[in-house]
Amino acid sequence: MPADGPAAPKPTNRVGPRSLIPILGSTVVFALLDTTAKYAGRILPVLEVAWFRYLINFLMAVVVYNPVVAPQAWKVTQPGLQVVRAMLLAIMTLCNFLAFHYLQLAVTTTIGFLTPLVITALSVVVLHERIDPHRLAAIIGGFIGVLLVTRPGLGGFHPAMLLSLVNVVVAAVYNMLTRHLAQRESAGSMVLMLAGVPTLLLAPVMPFIWQTPDHLWLWLALIFIGAAGGYGHFLVMEAHRHATAAALAPYSYASLLWIVLTGYVVFGDVPSLWTIVGAAVVVASGLYLLRRERLESGAGRRPDRAQPGGKELDGNRHH
Repeated sequence: MPADGPAAPKPTNRVGPRSLIPILGSTVVFALLDTTAKYAGRILPVLEVAWFRYLINFLMAVVVYNPVVAPQAWKVTQPGLQVVRAMLLAIMTLCNFLAFHYLQLAVTTTIGFLTPLVITALSVVVLHERIDPHRLAAIIGGFIGVLLVTRPGLGGFHPAMLLSLVNVVVAAVYNMLTRHLAQRESAGSMVLMLAGVPTLLLAPVMPFIWQTPDHLWLWLALIFIGAAGGYGHFLVMEAHRHATAAALAPYSYASLLWIVLTGYVVFGDVPSLWTIVGAAVVVASGLYLLRRERLESGAGRRPDRAQPGGKELDGNRHH
C-alpha cells in the first residue's frame, strides 16, 4: 500500500502484465482469506475473527500511511460518508464470515458474483438510468443462476444464504459510495478509515465474547486474515492504476476456481451440480453485461456508461 503520491497514469481498457498479475493475485489472496476465516470461525467467535481482520489491517495501514510519509492520508473531507462506507464493509465482512460457518465457500462466492448485476439494477432505481433489454436479460439471468444455487422450496435452501444475499446488496451500495468518495478523498484516508472504523466499533464487544486462541497457528491465522485483507485490496488498487474496472472485472471470476480448490483441500467440500450450473449462469450473465457495457461505451452511444453515476461495474468481491 504505497503512500499517496503523484497522480497515476489514466487507466486504460488494455489489461497488461502490470494490471493482470495484481488482479489475478488478489483472487488468490482473497480465496485464502475466505478459507482461513471459515476455518478460524469454526473455533473462535465470528466477531472476534472479524475484529482481528480489521485490527491487523489498520496497523498495517498506519505503518504505511503514517503522518510523516503521507500527511494527506490523515485529512478527511467527508467523514460522515467515510464512516458509512467503513460500516458497510464491516457488515459485509460479518455477513460473509457468518455465512462461511454454514455454507460451502463456492456457494457464498457464487452468490457474491451477483454484485455487478445488483449495481446495474440500483443504477436504474436510484440514478434513474435507462435499462435496455440486454441489461435486463443479464440481471434476470444472474438471479436465475442464484436460484439454481439456492433452490428455495426444493430442499437446497439454507437460511445462511440470506446473509450472502444481504452482503450482495450492501456490497452494491458500498461500491457506489466508493466511486463517489474516490473522486473527493485521498486513497490513504479511505484505507485508514476503512480499517479503523470497524476496529473501533467492534472493540467494545471483545471483552464479552473474547476467546484466547490456544495455539500459535490460530494466532498466525488471525494475523494472516488481517494481512491478506490489506494486501488483497492493495493488489486490486494496483491493478486499477493501470486498467479500468470494466476491463479487469472478467478476471475476478478466477476466484471461483481458487475457492473450489481451497474448499476441497481444507474442508473436503465438493460443489453440487446445482452450484456448478448456477455459478456458470451467474458468471455468464456478468460477463455478458460487461461486454454489452464495453460495446456501448466504445460505440459512443453512452460514453459515461463505464462509470454510471460516477461508478464502474466491476466483479470484485469485497472483504
